[in-house]
Order: sequence, then structure tokens, then C-alpha cells
Amino acid sequence: MATKKSIWVLFGVLVISAWVLGSTIPSGAETMKCKNFATATKDERIPVGDQEGNMKGYMIGLQIMEGLAFCENGEVPKVRHHAVWDLEPGKGTQAMGYTIYTFEDGSTVVIKFQRSVGLGESGIRSATSTSELIKGTGRFEGIKGTSSGPGKNFMPSKGEAARAFNDTTWTYTLPTK
Repeated sequence: MATKKSIWVLFGVLVISAWVLGSTIPSGAETMKCKNFATATKDERIPVGDQEGNMKGYMIGLQIMEGLAFCENGEVPKVRHHAVWDLEPGKGTQAMGYTIYTFEDGSTVVIKFQRSVGLGESGIRSATSTSELIKGTGRFEGIKGTSSGPGKNFMPSKGEAARAFNDTTWTYTLPTK
């Protein structure tokens, strides 16, 4: 009789555990593809000083870029990138920062990114980004995932603002409701 009671207790614990754990497991992964285009609204460049009076040497910088994302589901959120970067002559630029997507309904997604920008003579430089979706509000509350994709950086001519294009794919989960 004790064995039968133990089996029922074990069964009860398993059912309760499955219910509790099942309610916190996120739903299946979703994807979203967007094409982003942004223009620098703040661009601070600081030469390291390895070449006196020349902006061709090592540099560090801070950049804020703003623009729009055109998503394949028809949404067009505002995009704002905040980045710090490090230019190493002959090797390219490494950047890290945060991007905030703001959708028409007020929902937001915050992404932490790392970006590598190659060298290019034409003023257009290939870039690759890897990112982590770290926070969401509204319908994206609790979002977790990654984003990656190729891009292009358009180097500014004198008097122009820097511009960037990214072709990104998000792979993410949201908690079940």
C-alpha cells in the first residue's frame, strides 16, 4: 500500500512540476527580417595622436545614428544606434553599442551589438554585425534572442554625415502569456 501511495505522490509532484515549468518556457523561436538605414546625428572622432594633425591614423569615436527599419512584415520602426568604435589603419573598424527599435504601437526592442567594418577604397565598406536582443517593452516584453547580418558603411565626404545600411535577421523568443 505504501508503494501505491508513493507512486501517486510522485505522479502529483511531476504534474505540478510540469505545470510550473511549462508556464515559464518560451514559445518556439520566431524570426523577423529588416533592412535598416540610418544617418549619423552625432559623430565624434578623436585621433589617438600617432600621426600629427592627420585623421588617417588610429582613432576612437562615439556615434549616434538615426533612421528607419523596413521589415518584411510591413512594419517600419524608428531605429537609433549608439556606438563607440575603434579604427585601426589597415585593419578596419570595430564597434560596439546598442540599437533601439521603436515600433508604431510604442513597443521597443533593445539590441546590444558588435560590428566589424572592413576596408574599402570607394567610401563604401562592408560590415558584419552580431547582436543580442536584450530587452523589450509592450508586445516584445521579455524578448530574448540574437540578430546578425551583413551591412555597408558609407564613409562621409567632407561636410556629409556618415550613413549605414544593415540587412538583419532576428531569431527570438517571447515568454508565453
